[in-house]
Amino acid sequence: MKQRCFWVSEDPLYIEYHDKEWGVPVYDDDSLFEFLILETFQAGLSWITVLKKRENFREAFDSFDYKKIAKYEEDKFNELLQNAGIIRNKLKIKATISNAEAFMKVQEEYGSFSKYIWGFVDGKPIKNAFEKREDVPATTELSDKISKDLKKRGFKFVGSTVIYAFMQATGMVNDHTTDCFRYNEV
Repeated sequence: MKQRCFWVSEDPLYIEYHDKEWGVPVYDDDSLFEFLILETFQAGLSWITVLKKRENFREAFDSFDYKKIAKYEEDKFNELLQNAGIIRNKLKIKATISNAEAFMKVQEEYGSFSKYIWGFVDGKPIKNAFEKREDVPATTELSDKISKDLKKRGFKFVGSTVIYAFMQATGMVNDHTTDCFRYNEV
């Protein structure tokens, strides 16, 4: 049997996410936006909760099309608040709309969100070598720095813990534990 990171449960959805997505470097703006929004919704909840609702989120938020989301008006906001398929948190839904606007401003300034976000790690993943659960941090100085910069640019729900989880998910850091079969693959 394959050895996986400590946080992976027996849930097939979790296993597939861990084995195929988590920690794989993402440079595409559309995917980066999706991960950023999903991580903001995850704040205070478990990742499996968000993962199980991911398809509902994609449907509700126009496949995470930030250009459309930035133009959402009150009708759409109210529709989202009634959507039982997603996490119906008023502040997080509002943040998604304002984050779409902030995301596009970053794109204007840097040419792409990817150039901006990956610039914090010189375009390549940081490969950590954590052996056990206790070794893996929830935040780092770098996630603090990115969080602070995103907030300055108008992003919401982007605290250091959310940003570190985003960095892990999008492969900016390789935090697969050294005993995990994916450690050397990503």
